[in-house]
Amino acid sequence: MQLVQLFTSLWGMFCLLGSAAAWTNPIRSSGGSDPFVVYTGGYYYLMTTTWTDVEMARSTTVAGLKTAAKKVVYSTSTATRCCNVWAPEVHYFDGTWYIYYTAGRSADLDGQNVHVLKGGATPWDTYTYAAQLTTAWSIDASILRFNNYGNYLMTSCFNGNTYQSICLQKLGSNYVSVTGPIYTISQPTQSWEKVSHPVNEGPAALYFGGKTYIAYSASYCWSASYCLGLLTWDGSTNPTSASAWTKSNGCVFSSANGNYGTGHNGFFQSPDGSQTWIVYHATSNSAGACDDSRYTNIQLLGAHSNGTPNFGSPVDFSHAYSEPSS
Repeated sequence: MQLVQLFTSLWGMFCLLGSAAAWTNPIRSSGGSDPFVVYTGGYYYLMTTTWTDVEMARSTTVAGLKTAAKKVVYSTSTATRCCNVWAPEVHYFDGTWYIYYTAGRSADLDGQNVHVLKGGATPWDTYTYAAQLTTAWSIDASILRFNNYGNYLMTSCFNGNTYQSICLQKLGSNYVSVTGPIYTISQPTQSWEKVSHPVNEGPAALYFGGKTYIAYSASYCWSASYCLGLLTWDGSTNPTSASAWTKSNGCVFSSANGNYGTGHNGFFQSPDGSQTWIVYHATSNSAGACDDSRYTNIQLLGAHSNGTPNFGSPVDFSHAYSEPSS
């Protein structure tokens, strides 16, 4: 009996040691808006909005991102793109990493456009300014990839529409240019997309269960009703056509458990590729907020019985996660 008790005690100690890498949200408690995470080469890389420059942090664990030092990878005093730096994302093409981000002038937000930096073989390498990709007001750039249709730059833009909409434009073969017309694939037309102000922004590609989706943020970011909607591609129609996408009937991810204004997300895979994780921002302000009080959360994405993504609800702050499967 004593041997059993001893074994049980030792096993409990082992489990506690094994869970030392467990983590709880938030990952970045302030300055955590518009988060993006990628895992590559043994590191998790985290980027968020800084307002003034482009920064990146890295760690071998998700838990380590909480205290990882931030590295400034680019800043400039050029007046047309010095300031209001938002929503950086790092993407890999043909052996090189590129950062797509929003920037404009200091005086107002009327000059916001999408820019791109060209890096090296790892996300941690040196970056140089490559180009301004958009000429009309555009924010929240991300990348959408297709086997048969090529790569697209996704943004939130107007493109002749009254309100911010989700837009696509073909990404050039050099990855630092765009070609052809701008296509609008989603506008804020449903009631849940128009709380306080009609908005579609923050598009993020999700490849899940053999299907292609776009998660995006809906309603005004200063509202607690800011949430995620979901577009589903039909799998055959040219993705630049709005009719190729089916919109969710409501928010697929919204305020809960003390997290308000849950939005502007990204997705990343576990090291072994068996799990999909969602990274997003939220605020503790029950009225919603669109400032530096927003923090970064990370949680596991589930699946419905039919194989479609199940976002669930934002987990509470006591929920402890183990590191992604490796």
